[in-house]
Amino acid sequence: MRALRRFTVRASLPEPLSSLGTLATNLRWTWHPPTQDLFASVDPRVWSEVGGDPLRLLSVVSPDRLEHLARDEQFLSHAQALADDLDRYTQGPRWFQRRQEEVQVRREHGNYELTPLPNAIAYFSMEFGVTEALPNYSGGLGVLAGDHLKAASDLGVPLIAVGLLYRSGYFRQSLSLDGWQIEHYPVLDPRALPLELLTEPSGAPILVHVAMPGDRVLRAKIWKAQVGRIPLLLLDSDVEENDEDLRGVTDRLYGGDQDHRIRQEILAGIGGVRAVRTYCDLTGHAKPEVFHTNEGHAGFLGLERIRELTTTEGLDFDQALAAVRAGTVFTTHTPVPAGIDRFPVDLVQHYFGSETLLPGVSTQRVLALGAEDNPGLFNMAHMGLRLAQRANGVSKLHGEVSRDMFRGLWPGFDTTEVPIRSVTNGVHGPTWAATEMSKLLGETEESGIGMRFEPVTDTRLWELRTELRGRLVDEVRRRVRASWLQRGASALELGWTDSVFDPDVLTVGFARRVPTYKRLTLMLRDPERLRAMLLHPERPVQLVVAGKSHPADDGGKALIQQIVRYADEAGVRHRIVFLPDYDMSMARYLYWGCDVWLNNPMRPLEACGTSGMKSALNGGLNLSIRDGWWDELYDGSNGWAIPTADGVHDPTRRDDLEATALYELLGNQVAPLFYDRGEDGTPTRWLAMVRHTLASLGPAVQASRMVREYVEALYAPAAASAESVVGEGFRGAKELADYRQRLREAWPRVRVLDSELHIDGHPTPVLGAPVTVRARVELAGLEPSEADVQVVLGKVGDGDELHDLVTAPMNYAGNGNYEVDVPLPHAGTLGYTVRILPRHDLLASPAELGKVVLAG
Repeated sequence: MRALRRFTVRASLPEPLSSLGTLATNLRWTWHPPTQDLFASVDPRVWSEVGGDPLRLLSVVSPDRLEHLARDEQFLSHAQALADDLDRYTQGPRWFQRRQEEVQVRREHGNYELTPLPNAIAYFSMEFGVTEALPNYSGGLGVLAGDHLKAASDLGVPLIAVGLLYRSGYFRQSLSLDGWQIEHYPVLDPRALPLELLTEPSGAPILVHVAMPGDRVLRAKIWKAQVGRIPLLLLDSDVEENDEDLRGVTDRLYGGDQDHRIRQEILAGIGGVRAVRTYCDLTGHAKPEVFHTNEGHAGFLGLERIRELTTTEGLDFDQALAAVRAGTVFTTHTPVPAGIDRFPVDLVQHYFGSETLLPGVSTQRVLALGAEDNPGLFNMAHMGLRLAQRANGVSKLHGEVSRDMFRGLWPGFDTTEVPIRSVTNGVHGPTWAATEMSKLLGETEESGIGMRFEPVTDTRLWELRTELRGRLVDEVRRRVRASWLQRGASALELGWTDSVFDPDVLTVGFARRVPTYKRLTLMLRDPERLRAMLLHPERPVQLVVAGKSHPADDGGKALIQQIVRYADEAGVRHRIVFLPDYDMSMARYLYWGCDVWLNNPMRPLEACGTSGMKSALNGGLNLSIRDGWWDELYDGSNGWAIPTADGVHDPTRRDDLEATALYELLGNQVAPLFYDRGEDGTPTRWLAMVRHTLASLGPAVQASRMVREYVEALYAPAAASAESVVGEGFRGAKELADYRQRLREAWPRVRVLDSELHIDGHPTPVLGAPVTVRARVELAGLEPSEADVQVVLGKVGDGDELHDLVTAPMNYAGNGNYEVDVPLPHAGTLGYTVRILPRHDLLASPAELGKVVLAG
């Protein structure tokens, strides 16, 4: 029989064990081995059965065992010591607080070199991969967001994180007998998760309200996960008062049609801001000055902030927009236009048209923020960029790709001038590095950077790598057997799974989401050549593959099926496996145990990719296309770069060429180096690369490095900009809005009337020789202080286009005349032009407003 309703009952802990409840509900335990060890000691067998989840452990361990522990003075003392340590961790000063104090001391002595840090930052993301015990993520974006929170906590950065709570999370993956992906959606009970419901004093849940068309209201509860020092607020639409369709808004991550999707994004953005305000009022937490939008999904948050300012502060739309932009940071993870969320304009009008959702905010102004070349579509990334004064990609190469992809929003500017910078992603070392490797590196919780590389022999380092590989082999055997049983095999025919993989064989890992551009099946381009490497008599290779395809992506599922069918063949199934249901739990074993991490996307479509970083933290060597983070951090000695067939536009031929390059590297360089052993059996040259990887990549790939960059390069400047526009009754916002209005009126008549360049001396100028440029301009009523007139010099292409630009401001000489002396920056054929840009102290960059007038 079936249950009418399911619910979770939490265990009642004996009072002496109350500290266990505190430790179990703060997710710092996910990256704190001493706390994990404490829970493991409660009941090692049950701890293993529940997958290392403290709340599940406490709910199923026997009451007798808890009563015994409540009388165990040594256990109680240990638990209290860890609870005290957690309290110090969450309350004491860390890097951020020390930096704040440093800024204050310098300013007291008249040194304004450092920008003050914000008191709070709100961080919005549609998914958060903090732990498999809170399955609220699908892949890299969510895990990155989780690592961002953990590193922010370690550093003391005062984030408030905001997202949605999905009642089915992302799907669980299994395989059919013929290798086709099957999705399962387990129903999650929030009360069984490490979450706390925000409630009124009466105990009733606090609700966020968002207006829907047809005079309906979408209500959402607010659940809080505590990630170290960071509160993570998750909105849940499963509220009885909601209509049935609205109750299901937060049912699945990345599920449903576009109507379902826009409702999720409206709730995440608009409802998310309201949740932050509610939380701050409830707890006294500092209100955020900076709002960080992680991808365009939650971009509607900027519209809600505009509504707040127009309805509570009496600002008009343009003034509110100026105030909102100043304190907003937008991060794009998308390297192709097809990856951007875009909604039909009619659908956006359906939700925003009556202006009940955002009273006082013009629908036409909303639509203009999301406008793109196709007038029938609303572009969430375009809105994100227009609502943020600061934006970034997630690797140096992705920054270049983003500047090129979005350059249409800044017409007339060189691609290099598009105001999108980059902050390369990082990973949270304490989460992803094996404990033994962390000890070896001397990794600290706050910095995540190995401050020392303890003297260790090659023999000891190799023993550790072999031990980690052995753990992976055991896990592979367990999961392969479980997968075959789930597919319908009999236990009697699965004896072969006991010998799958070999702890002494070179192990290559490939695990990630399965969109087409990641090329899951590139390794199968020449099946017989792959078979020969897997079965090589002296230098065999074993390959572990994992990944999920989006439920609606049959093409991705077909790629998985190809891999599975190949791995099912009796002749190779002991050397290649596909492990279903890739998640954070599986990932750790892969990162710990793989000797080589393979990544072969179609360059430059990998925005960053962080799985190889996690492998590197464990001494794995990367074998990758130079895309994302690997493009900037590969140095020739920390792994191998797969050559790319640049300029080959036929995708089939490109795949053939790059697959051949992959086989050549793996068979002729990687495997021989791994099996090149000294007299003591250790691969000395291989271990030299491992040491170099740990030393060079260890600090560079840390999320603590990433978060410090966000603080110093984006959060602090955004807070300073926000302060400059909000103070004195939003004086700065009003001035900037007024300036933009005058600019709109004058700009069509602003022009460069004429210009000339003078070269003194030798008829053929030499590099560095001074030249004089003069120009006469019409500013159409703008003051000279409100515009920058610049000379632009650069190399000239065949079509007279300028590149390798060098710009210099020109000096006002009165009566619309400008001039400047500049040194010639390049040898060869050069050209120049003169341009006019807006200038205002509250602009973050000259290109910010996307306005430029060019001579001629």
